[in-house]
Amino acid sequence: MQVVNAKGQRLELSATLANVMYRAAELLAEGRPVAVLPEEEMLSTQTAADFLNVSRQYLVRMVDAGELAAMKVGSHRRLRAADVAAFKAVRDAKRTTALNRLTERSEEAGGYAFGTKQR
Repeated sequence: MQVVNAKGQRLELSATLANVMYRAAELLAEGRPVAVLPEEEMLSTQTAADFLNVSRQYLVRMVDAGELAAMKVGSHRRLRAADVAAFKAVRDAKRTTALNRLTERSEEAGGYAFGTKQR
């Protein structure tokens, strides 16, 4: 796979990078935002909170509780992008599992049965 810029310069892409670009294109086509960061990138608490879709105060509480690693740079906390991404992946997997269990239990209890009213 190749990428061609506006000047006509071509760049060969590795299979890994081609897969990343393909996935980014899929997400963008769905209207979802995409961010690409180096793993060693240090994020502010606000940027990390935005990435996790939580408030900055909630993120700071998670850091203070030891749920998410951070380091102090002067008076500011900084979080590694890789750590934030790993936290998000674990959190999202737990949410998906819990939602699947809730759906199964609701189906078992007849919660999705149409046309009948239970009293």
